[in-house]
Amino acid sequence: MKTLATPKTLYDKIWDSHFICDTENGDSLIYIDLHLIHEVTTPQAFAGLAANRREVAAPQQTLAVADHNTPTENQAAGVDAVEDDEARLQLQTLSRNVAKHNIEFFPMGHVNNGIVHVVGPEQGRTQPFMTIVCGDSHTSTHGAFGALAHGIGTSEVEHVLASQTLRARKMKNMAIVVEGSLQNGVSAKDLALAIIAKIGTAGGTGAVIEFMGSAIRELSMEGRMTLCNMAIEAGARAGLIGVDEKTIGYLENRPSSPKGDNWGKAVEYWRGAISDEGAKFDMTFTLDGNKIKPMVTWGTSPEQAIAIDEVIPARNTISQIGLETFDRALDYMDLQAGQKIASVAIQRVFIGSCTNSRIEDLREAASVARGQKVAPSVRAMVVPGSGLVKLQAEAEGLADIFIEAGFEWREPGCSMCLGMNPDKLGPKERCASTSNRNFEGRQGRGGRTHLVSPRMAAWAAIKGELFDYRPGLARAVD
Repeated sequence: MKTLATPKTLYDKIWDSHFICDTENGDSLIYIDLHLIHEVTTPQAFAGLAANRREVAAPQQTLAVADHNTPTENQAAGVDAVEDDEARLQLQTLSRNVAKHNIEFFPMGHVNNGIVHVVGPEQGRTQPFMTIVCGDSHTSTHGAFGALAHGIGTSEVEHVLASQTLRARKMKNMAIVVEGSLQNGVSAKDLALAIIAKIGTAGGTGAVIEFMGSAIRELSMEGRMTLCNMAIEAGARAGLIGVDEKTIGYLENRPSSPKGDNWGKAVEYWRGAISDEGAKFDMTFTLDGNKIKPMVTWGTSPEQAIAIDEVIPARNTISQIGLETFDRALDYMDLQAGQKIASVAIQRVFIGSCTNSRIEDLREAASVARGQKVAPSVRAMVVPGSGLVKLQAEAEGLADIFIEAGFEWREPGCSMCLGMNPDKLGPKERCASTSNRNFEGRQGRGGRTHLVSPRMAAWAAIKGELFDYRPGLARAVD
């Protein structure tokens, strides 16, 4: 009698198909399909290769961009125009290393350049069933395509360059199931913050999260990338979403997607990038997508988030373990327990980052900015995620809408997400940001960050404060 195969999760399928062997210390060695690199985490890795007289094992499976240190103005002037000496050296070093090892590279100013987690998918380098790594924690973004993608450290970057393999430890399987439909005006970013607020920044520790349910299936590919991007903020190693027709439609005709007969073969293979019915998960969390509201962080951790119509939690609702973090967050953010988050004044707005800088994000923000003006007390900037996103936004007239409203229209890069370039907050400046982390000093020393969706950020720019825009949406629907 034929024995039926045990149902597998998507994570287990990818792991098993890339497993090479176990190692002496309890780790495993797995094969890596795609290695994404940028200027910050590679200088030491390439220096290590040179010191040991090693070559890059698979340059054709490596893609390089310049994103963290790049200024978002005057990119046509090239690397020599970068004012910071260390940033300029890192960019120059990357250029030399990729040329030496024949690695595909989109330098600053190239139309295909941009944030690494925007460029990989739009070029079609990100594909289902792949293992993908990068010296950047938000590599989890690529999990939206049914790929196992996560960040690695500098020594691991060198290991992958030299061997196209990685030492890794098998994680647990976690399912987050979101049923129902998101309300009008609620985005993938709000969903991500709602999930993190529920399970905490340690909720996914030791696990790979697979996002499932009708609300997830309704998300566009760009929304799914936003959600998987934030999986790391829930403590997970990676985020995953199974392949469907939206996945396949996004990848069709991308520059590096399979062509001709290979396209059909690839699609047939990709359709298997889902968890089998009956597959067992170690942990499962469920949310009602209908109840999720526009979200805003009030503290210095992504889990310190509430709906726009809520008040900052009272001290007696916080666990003893969290009290020190709670008190420090309120002090740093200059807010009070019981205070309404709506109407908190904002001085800066940043729309961009690997979380929310794609064309759909810019369309969402532009729909708010059209015919409006940025408040006199606010400085707002929009930073597209890549040169191709920038061109498309300009062709669609989105850039004109932003400029006419008083937003600064910038060139691609990580920008104010992490303050490694000229785009930074000043001390005590409060920013509505579409990025992914609100840690102390993340966007500039002493800067205060509220994580929000592109729609919320655009409204904050117009109103000069965090704003509950839903009554206007309800009137528009009526």
